[in-house]
Amino acid sequence: MKAIVLLADSVNRRHLSIYGNPWVKTPSLERLGRRSTVFTRHFAGSAPCMPARRDMMTGRLNFLERNWGPIEPFDHALPQLLRARGLFTHLVTDHYHYLEIGGENYCQLFDTWECFRGQESDPWVSRVTPPPLPEHLGQLNPHYVLNRERFRGEEDFPSPRTLRAATEWLAENREADDYLLWVEVFDPHEPFDVPEEYLRLYGDDFAGPLYFWPAYAPTDVSQEALRHVERRYAALLTMTDQWLGRLFDLLDEQGRWDDTLVVFTTDHGFMFGEHGFMAKNYMPAYNEVFHIPLLVHLPGQETPGEPLAALTQSVDLFPTLLDYFGVPLSACRNRLHGRSLLPLLSGQSRAVRDVALYGYFGRNVNVTDGCYTYFRAAARPDNSPLFLYTAMPTTFLHYFDVEHLRDVRDIEMGRYLSWTDFPVFRIPAASIRMKDANQSFDRNQYVNRHLLFDLETDYAQEHPLENPALERRMLDLLREALGAHDAPPEQYVRLGL
Repeated sequence: MKAIVLLADSVNRRHLSIYGNPWVKTPSLERLGRRSTVFTRHFAGSAPCMPARRDMMTGRLNFLERNWGPIEPFDHALPQLLRARGLFTHLVTDHYHYLEIGGENYCQLFDTWECFRGQESDPWVSRVTPPPLPEHLGQLNPHYVLNRERFRGEEDFPSPRTLRAATEWLAENREADDYLLWVEVFDPHEPFDVPEEYLRLYGDDFAGPLYFWPAYAPTDVSQEALRHVERRYAALLTMTDQWLGRLFDLLDEQGRWDDTLVVFTTDHGFMFGEHGFMAKNYMPAYNEVFHIPLLVHLPGQETPGEPLAALTQSVDLFPTLLDYFGVPLSACRNRLHGRSLLPLLSGQSRAVRDVALYGYFGRNVNVTDGCYTYFRAAARPDNSPLFLYTAMPTTFLHYFDVEHLRDVRDIEMGRYLSWTDFPVFRIPAASIRMKDANQSFDRNQYVNRHLLFDLETDYAQEHPLENPALERRMLDLLREALGAHDAPPEQYVRLGL
């Protein structure tokens, strides 16, 4: 049996033609959609990048326990389980966060892995003297200015190199069986750097400074600049789609659709000025970031190309792959939060979950039943009590060391997690200094109140409801979901529950 997981970073669902977008060109994903079940109520769990990947690779939500971080020693991850059953696993990616502090233990769990350099702030091309930065809007990193010197043509960009390598791997292993190919492309994550030919597809005539890397902050650019950067995003999405098409061409040539599970999804979305915000991480958990695409092609499926409105989450990918490969869920030593999607795909079931729980560590905790969504904020101004639990004291770009802790004597160690006997550090969140403020979980002005929305009549989440009876029902769902997802007890207190 064979499976291919295609994970593209920062795909905003509303920019995909398969989900009804009228102007962004993604014909290859339309092509996959005609062979797939198109999930219409699929939500991320933990965000941003590495928390989302830990969810997918462990089948457990982790944002209630910690922030950005590695696969923990007590995690029983997907590649480990498959390898134990004699299945081969290969990762090909340009997601350079796997190579940084805070990204440990992900790629190393695969039998083989290949990483292409050069995205975003990847310290790849080396110069003692940093280059001058051109005039620009938003942000720009000197490392990327150096990296993009190596991009002489479209085929030199990291995501095309990644998808070309994945396609070549499939060609070289055309006679093989029993494998998982996990393909991750960083695009269309910012910076939205793309050859001009793709930008011309969108009639862009912006005459302002270089602007392909929005700041993680409220919108502070003109409408003209905002349209330009969104077109850049669309152009990058189209380029990614073109290279996905080459992989699909090979599946056609090999006749692999009949014996290969193919999944396309993302870790989270991205905001382009909705609610006055750009990017992700610091604002409430709006649909633009957490309501994400999922396409699944199941060999032999009777009704491909059909939309499916069942509520699902990223953690469901883990048990789905185990189920597909015939690995019993009981083989995983960790208690799973995900549910296999095979009963949905085969028509045996119309639902696998009643609620989806999602968010960023230390910020609002959010719950949806697919019809309504509720954002629950902290009850106290200081966002307490909040603890981070880990056996690997690393996070985004740094260790939890003396430089990033106000007092190391605040750290305790013990068997604090209800679902594992493995001892972990318990670190008070108030004692932590994050290297990057947009990854911080301090209480801020954007997530300081409860919000309730009707997703059917107000998908854009512009008109919060004032409905005490409905809020009580969503609170009951939230309490139940926190218990089902092994929330540490202080989370109930923090949220005023």
